[in-house]
Amino acid sequence: MGKFVLSGVMGWPVSHSRSPAIHNHWVARHGLNGAYVLLPVDPLRLPAAVAGLAALGFAGCNVTIPHKVAAMRLVDRVDALAQKIGAINTIVVEADGSTTGTNNDVAGYLQSLRDAQPGWRADAGPVAVLGCGGAARAVVVGLLQEGATEIRVCNRSLGAAQALAREMGAAVQALPWEARHAALAGVALLVNTTNQGMSGQTALDIALDSLPTDALVSDLVYVPLTTPLLAAARLRGNPAVDGLGMLLNQARPAFHAWFGVLPEVTPELRQLVLAGL
Repeated sequence: MGKFVLSGVMGWPVSHSRSPAIHNHWVARHGLNGAYVLLPVDPLRLPAAVAGLAALGFAGCNVTIPHKVAAMRLVDRVDALAQKIGAINTIVVEADGSTTGTNNDVAGYLQSLRDAQPGWRADAGPVAVLGCGGAARAVVVGLLQEGATEIRVCNRSLGAAQALAREMGAAVQALPWEARHAALAGVALLVNTTNQGMSGQTALDIALDSLPTDALVSDLVYVPLTTPLLAAARLRGNPAVDGLGMLLNQARPAFHAWFGVLPEVTPELRQLVLAGL
């Protein structure tokens, strides 16, 4: 069978994560000798947990809330893309035991858009991004990388949005939260990176009147799969993309780094994860 390969996901809490279902499905599908496990790690113990990966025989792990930024300072090296985003979501333990941090959220998000709209282009028109956290940073970096020329970031804290705009360059414009309705005028893509609309949270408060009916509407939330934003968008005829595609696609390069196999996102896998939501 070969060497047993161990990986997992560090978070606090982490019991809600769907990542074990995804990765263990691929382990079984490809007949690999390994497992992907939950790693609940208290933030105070994160340094010891990251340092212990190699000693415990892990090939690496995913990093989720609230560790994505803190873990950057604990790995031996961080790749350029993750540095630009300012957070990591994957750690790879190298052959010599050292650790590399990377971020696959960009690749996962862009692929989710292409899966939904094969002809999608980042330069098709202005983009409106709601929120300014780690997920928003990954989305903005990815869209700029793909050629977006105008990104309007609306955030409750205008200062945070302005800081992001200064860092990312002239193509990114910071707008106050009150301007979010008007910011939709003429856009080709609307992205919700906030947790509004997630189960247990209030629905996203936004009027879509100014949004062109051919604009793609993307919500990073995947519980529930159809958020109030996506339901409203589909009612008026807008194409819409749920957050599950990003979750599934960001897992592929991490699995490849740990197990040496690049897996596919299949309808079977999507149904498996949906059944657990």
